[in-house]
Amino acid sequence: MKNIFIIEDDISLAGAMQAQFNLKKFNAEINRGNEEDVEALINEIKKVDADIVILDLILPKLDGFEIIKTIRADDEISDIFIFIFTDVSDEDSKARGLRLGANQYFIKQDFSVEEFTEKVKRIMENREAMDKSEGNTYQI
Repeated sequence: MKNIFIIEDDISLAGAMQAQFNLKKFNAEINRGNEEDVEALINEIKKVDADIVILDLILPKLDGFEIIKTIRADDEISDIFIFIFTDVSDEDSKARGLRLGANQYFIKQDFSVEEFTEKVKRIMENREAMDKSEGNTYQI
């Protein structure tokens, strides 16, 4: 079972995502927003042993771009799959998020919570299938 850490300041949206991910056989935890700095948030990600981070870029106390940079710079968690799920829809922000290391970028208004969580599930299943097929190839 994959562990998901949701970083979203809209608690009703975060709760809806958590419920949908749990229905889809993920273990989803919500960031409660108490972190004053990125390092405290990184410690929470490590504590839940997250495989996937769902990240809103607009947060009351932290900068989503800074969170991506910090995750990618930390050897212990640098391989976490990062899905940006945000209202920020301009191309510059999208390009910046992906350049900093986010794996996927989704605009909230384009998806219902159910559609988004299903998309995450399918992406992760496809990634797992690719990892398994690559592991079964023989090098000569």
